[in-house]
Amino acid sequence: MNIEIRYYTQTGNSKKIADAIANELGLQARSIEEPMTEKADILFLCNSVYWAGVDKHVKQFIKKNAGNIGEIVNVSTAALIESSYGQMKSVAKDAGVRLSDKEFHCRGSFMALHAGHPNAADFAAACKFAKGVCG
Repeated sequence: MNIEIRYYTQTGNSKKIADAIANELGLQARSIEEPMTEKADILFLCNSVYWAGVDKHVKQFIKKNAGNIGEIVNVSTAALIESSYGQMKSVAKDAGVRLSDKEFHCRGSFMALHAGHPNAADFAAACKFAKGVCG
């Protein structure tokens, strides 16, 4: 099974989560700026929520790489909303990509909100989640 871990971030929160998951699974996290050259059975897509939505760069990445994505596992951070799953489901559907019903979300710090997040507990929870997804 081929597993990829990709991230998009403006503040660094999603990269931190992606790196923790990658370290746990013995893989490398890569930015969505790098094209996918091989098919990923499972794509952990670590993304941040900006202006209460999935960023346009993430949407473009999914659309451009749809043929190389077996299933997306949504991993998100946000200071204000609880999940980007509903929005990601719509984006994946529009691109013809399957979205796992499994999702990980944690708080991300933004200015004074949720300072220190993601933290050690968030990283541990993300690693446990990823191991559960991969079996």
